[in-house]
Amino acid sequence: MGRLVKNHWARLLVLVAAAIQIGGSIMGFFWPKVTWDFSTAALNFLVEPVPVLQSINLVLGILVVAWEWPFSPIAGKMYHRSIHARLVAYTICTLFALFLYQSHNSAFYYTLGIYGYLLALSENEVSF
Repeated sequence: MGRLVKNHWARLLVLVAAAIQIGGSIMGFFWPKVTWDFSTAALNFLVEPVPVLQSINLVLGILVVAWEWPFSPIAGKMYHRSIHARLVAYTICTLFALFLYQSHNSAFYYTLGIYGYLLALSENEVSF
């Protein structure tokens, strides 16, 4: 049996999370809902008149897919190879995904991906 390469495992998890985030944001355009709207209506301005949260989630999901697939203009650059930059970016994506009801499942997968990248970082793996 071979060793588990944790940054590749985390990469696949983050790709799944980004796909769910894109799908959830597209669904959010048609059925806008904030995750915690049952307890407070204070956050409804983020989704109702202008779809701000849905647009942010859509852009972040597309950027993550472009970063992880990789998109040829960013492939091989320093920030593309940096696990630290990925940890910061995916934490921000997780926070935005938590607020939109349709994409809060992707926040769970982002969290697992962040955990995988942290394990890879602790074992001094390099990302290509």
